[in-house]
Amino acid sequence: MAHNRLIDRSVSTAATAAGGALRGVFAGVGRLRPTAKPLHPRGVVLPATVHRHGARERFGVAWLDEPGTDAALVRFSRGGGLPDGLPDVLGIALRIEPKERPGDLLFATTGRGRVGRFLLRPRRASTVAAATYSTLQPYRTPTGPVLLAATPLAGAGATVRESADGSRADGSVADGTLIVLAVARPAGRWQQFGTVTVEGSQAATDAAISFDPFLNPVRGLDNYGWTRRLREGAYAAARRSRHSGDGDVRVSDRRRG
Repeated sequence: MAHNRLIDRSVSTAATAAGGALRGVFAGVGRLRPTAKPLHPRGVVLPATVHRHGARERFGVAWLDEPGTDAALVRFSRGGGLPDGLPDVLGIALRIEPKERPGDLLFATTGRGRVGRFLLRPRRASTVAAATYSTLQPYRTPTGPVLLAATPLAGAGATVRESADGSRADGSVADGTLIVLAVARPAGRWQQFGTVTVEGSQAATDAAISFDPFLNPVRGLDNYGWTRRLREGAYAAARRSRHSGDGDVRVSDRRRG
């Protein structure tokens, strides 16, 4: 018991220190590029539908275990906002049931293996790559920790264009773009449990929506305390860097439902 408490304190201390480092990185990026979002500044937001058939294994989380359909929003983005010709960490933000009790999930391009799923991997793609995007952090479930992955199928495509002054972005997304959702234990095999069908648009635009998995968790997918400490500094810096404009939907300002 004492040994476990010592390990918990060590992890907590390391997580807090790492969170402070991430806070510095986010704040630094925000100062160098004072935009509404210091990371993933350009993107497009589109309506989508999540179709869940349920994973083979039971995780004790209805959203992973049971069949169902969810209204959703999806945002495709490039992490550093770099020109299309340069490798960048790509992101997918998913919000389920945006008009009811929203739940947010953030995915970034990573590897797929037992180690690679925890490591960011830049991709040389415009905005969407047929590659593995993972949540990086594990979620707590009644049956133990899990990670989630989102994999756009080959043929998925999106382009994002930024205005000359960098104040807005728009783009296009292929209609019917399909994203496969999977779940795994931290060192286990990926199990598909659903898909996301994106409603394409030739005139897709970004939206002032703040996706935040800590303030808007998916029911049954709880955040570990140490992951919260690890990333709360980064999210705090990101929130402070955002500018509230007319009609801005500040989800991070809303109380958890």
